[in-house]
Amino acid sequence: MRQLLLASSSPYRRELLSRLQLPFESAAPEIDERPLPQERAADLVIRLARQKAEALADRYADHLIIGSDQAAVINEQILGKPYTFDRATEQLKASRGRSVEFLTGLALLDSRNGHIQVDCVSFKVHFRNLTDEQIDRYLRSEKPFDCAGSFKAEGLGISLFRATEGNDATSLIGLPLISLVDMLNNAGVAVP
Repeated sequence: MRQLLLASSSPYRRELLSRLQLPFESAAPEIDERPLPQERAADLVIRLARQKAEALADRYADHLIIGSDQAAVINEQILGKPYTFDRATEQLKASRGRSVEFLTGLALLDSRNGHIQVDCVSFKVHFRNLTDEQIDRYLRSEKPFDCAGSFKAEGLGISLFRATEGNDATSLIGLPLISLVDMLNNAGVAVP
């Protein structure tokens, strides 16, 4: 079987990929993740997923390399990782009572021949009309400061939603496994 490499240092993406029960390595790609001027969110996540996979191709010349990137979008504005309590508070206040689209770019690069498969998976979250106290309590409890949108859907963050909408809930956590399985099967890796 071909060796798999996850081009990420994210513990969330590693946990998701481990669900497929395939052996893999992971390494952090060193790329500039800032959006280009006027870049749409879908274009951004696809570009970054590709760049993450391509950044490691020289070091891992006989691998299938998985790159992924995610952005949250509200009113056509990209929400990144908040990194701070105050920024996370702003993001959740902007999201309350609204729908936020999460776009996850996915790339699978065959470093042997340079063939790359890409996809962008959309998933919507419909937020409850959260009070300031609920937002504060949630952020102090879970501290989701390294997560786009300021929540962890796999944890207490699910309590912030009134509904979700999409074909692949794992895309919300950062690695769309349904699309990845299709790509791996196309590359000759049998899953399951």
